Order: sequence, then structure tokens, then C-alpha cells
Amino acid sequence: MKSLYRVVLAVAVSGMLLCAVACFAQQKSDVKVEMPDRKNIVDSRVIETVGDKGVVNYEEGYIEAVGTGAPPEQYYGKPQARPMALRAAQVDAYRNLLETVQGVQIDSRTTIKDFVVESDTINTAVEGMVKGAQIVKKEYLSDGTVEVTVRMPLSGVAKAILPQAIDDDKKKDMKDHKPVPFSKKPAPKNEVYTGLVVDGRGLSGRPAMSPKIFDENGAEVYGTLIVKKDYAVQQGICGYTRDLAAAQGNVRVTNNPLTVKAIRAQGAGMSEFIITNDDAGKIRSAKDNLTFLEKCRVMIVLD
Repeated sequence: MKSLYRVVLAVAVSGMLLCAVACFAQQKSDVKVEMPDRKNIVDSRVIETVGDKGVVNYEEGYIEAVGTGAPPEQYYGKPQARPMALRAAQVDAYRNLLETVQGVQIDSRTTIKDFVVESDTINTAVEGMVKGAQIVKKEYLSDGTVEVTVRMPLSGVAKAILPQAIDDDKKKDMKDHKPVPFSKKPAPKNEVYTGLVVDGRGLSGRPAMSPKIFDENGAEVYGTLIVKKDYAVQQGICGYTRDLAAAQGNVRVTNNPLTVKAIRAQGAGMSEFIITNDDAGKIRSAKDNLTFLEKCRVMIVLD
């Protein structure tokens, strides 16, 4: 009798386990696993494409390009094929990187190519940085071709370009965009700002190495006529992000930034931002505010 009882119990337990497994499998099959979308990752950063082979990541501070190479047809299937394809891809990647760098927007009117053409010193510096770029990815494709991705820091380009760009603007822009003097009074304790956040979303604005912020009258509120050259060279004229909260909490603007909304973007490169005269007045209302602007404590938020 006990033996029969044990058999019945074992069958019942087995049935319960099978049901549980089947139920779990059904539940698991109904769950849709979301894999990271590379496009979403790219779209979450302030990135500009230059041509079809290069990108400039303004948020993370690098310039990147891709090159493709294939071995000569007579070497297909031979041991030399892969090294030769890799070499060709590297040459193509560095060539594309140079083109990408030259296409980087300095301000709304000029690119790095404009500076390279005018200055042998800058041209030599840029070419040297491109040759020293790091290979960050190698991909061997099924058809025998190779793709190579090379990357260089945007900060190196800034050090080579911004000093000249700032000097040029002080000569050319001072007449049309001369800044309005800041108040000589200190800011009230409840209005001591530590940085500036410009919300440029919804205006089709684009990033540049040397953006400008004007009031409605065209006077420069922030840009090359305001910054101190040493700070601009060390950390860039501004930072970029697509998230307002991230901008307001960024270490660049520290703990109490003033946030203003741009009312339009303009210029050929759409990297000149206009703010209201009222907001410009808030920024200029105290001598303390000029200090954080001179130190480039500015973030710009873009779509």
C-alpha cells in the first residue's frame, strides 16, 4: 500500500514540475528582450557627421573616421591578403580623418580648412595630430575587405585653432558685436551664479568649436570677445549635451548655473544663438557673472 502511495505521489510531483516548467517557458517566450539600439546611443550624443566617413562628437570630445581597404585581386585567398587589406584600410581611414578634421565647424562662418589654408603652422599641427590618431576598431569582413576606425581628441584641435580664432574675432567682430559692459556691482547672495546654461532646443541649432551668444541687438553676451584665451584652449569654449538636466548638473557649470532659453539660432552654420535682452541683462547684472564666462563655464543644450 505504501509503495502504491509513493508511486502516486511521485507522479503528482512530476506533473506539477512539468506544468511549472511549461508555464515558465511560456512566460519567457512572451517577454521581448530589448537590445541596445546603436542609433539611439548615437542620437543621445551631440554628434555632427562630416561627409559620409567621419563624425565629430562634441559631447565626448573626439573626431572619428572610418576607412575601408581590400587586397589586390591577385592576392585573394593568399596569406598576404589580410595584412594588405588592413594597410589599405588604415591609409583610407587617416585620409578620411584629415578630411573630417578640415570640415569641423569653428564658428557659424568658418571651418578648420579655412585656417589650414591660411596658416602653414596650423596645417602642420593638424596633419601631425591626424597621423598620431589612435586606431580604435578593426573589422574583418566576409568578402575580404577590412574596416578601420581611427579617433583623435577634439581638444588637440582646439589648442591649435582657438588662439588664432579668438585673435581674429577680436579684430573683426568687435565693431559689429561689441559686448555691453557688465555691472561693476557684486551679485546679491541669492543671485551668485556659477555658470550659464543656454537651452537651444527646437531651433535647429548646431554645435561648433566657437559658438556665439548674442542679445537681440547683436551685442555679444558670450563668445570669443568675452572668454579668456587660456581657459578656452584648456577646456573648449563650451560644453554640449542634449539633456537640460544633465547640462544644469554638469561639473563645468558647477552648482548654481543660470539657465536661459535661446529664441533663435542663426548664421550659415546655425551656431549663433540669440537670447532676449532681458536674459542678457540678467547675465550682465553683476561683475561676478563675467568671471564664470571668462572661464568658459557654459553649457549649450541642443536637440
